[in-house]
Amino acid sequence: QVQVVESGGGLVRPGESLTLSCVTSGNTFRLYFMGWYRQAPGKQRELVAGISPGGSTNYGDSVKGRFTISRDNVKNATYLQMDSLKLEDTAVYYCNARRPVLRADFWGQGTQVTVSS
Repeated sequence: QVQVVESGGGLVRPGESLTLSCVTSGNTFRLYFMGWYRQAPGKQRELVAGISPGGSTNYGDSVKGRFTISRDNVKNATYLQMDSLKLEDTAVYYCNARRPVLRADFWGQGTQVTVSS
């Protein structure tokens, strides 16, 4: 069982920045597709950003140019740098570790990000 733990959420003002971190247990982190998702009240969970084992990235349309996902395979960590935050970025952010060949799919408990003036 892989453990996924997020941290770094908080309350920020519009236009400010915040960095989320996700640490994954085990010794095969480098083989996992990692993703950040978010869910706002009354809305479905949506993909924010993803990064492949090789480092290829993809982003949701609403965050392109503002958010950056990265990974550190030595620290088993995945990061989400969030710049120019908007009110609509308010949500619970979840980290996901996925390895399709094993049908492995693990989620963290989520971290709250609130953007408010």
